[in-house]
Order: sequence, then C-alpha cells, then structure tokens
Amino acid sequence: MKNFIVVVYDIKDDNTRNRVCNILKNYGTHVQLSVFECVLDASQYQRMKRSIERLIDVDEDLVRFYKLCESCRKKCELLGEGEFTEDSDIYIV
Repeated sequence: MKNFIVVVYDIKDDNTRNRVCNILKNYGTHVQLSVFECVLDASQYQRMKRSIERLIDVDEDLVRFYKLCESCRKKCELLGEGEFTEDSDIYIV
C-alpha cells in the first residue's frame, strides 16, 4: 500500500540542502521551496529517509515527514494555482 507523504525541510548548508532536494526529486513532486509531496510504498519511504539521514546534520537541520492516510488526504485543500501529487506508474529511484 502506498502513502501520501509531505516532506518539509529546513537545512542550513546550501550544498546539503541541494543534495537533499535532488534526492527528493527522485521520490516526489517539488511543490514549494522546501516542500515535496510523495506517493510511496513502505520500502521506497525507508530508502528515501535513509538517503536523507546520511546527509543532514541532526544537530542543525530539520526534516519532517507527514504521512497522510487516504481519508486525511481527501480533506486537504488548496488555495491558488496547483494540484496535489498523484500516484504515478513510473518511478525514478
């Protein structure tokens, strides 16, 4: 089963932030400056987290993972231009 996951990050070092952003581009959609939406199964989610964990400084950086169930996802709303990330049949990992 796949989950809708919102990833939000605040990373001080520019190089590390860019590397984390590049990792996340392989797993989801870049929807705002430091925000990604991903639709992932459990193994994809764990791979993504491990890749990010190896890069960040846990004493200075912050990465939040919000896992939303289908019921919660349906309650999300948008104001302005954009759309929510949907599951894709093609994954680049």
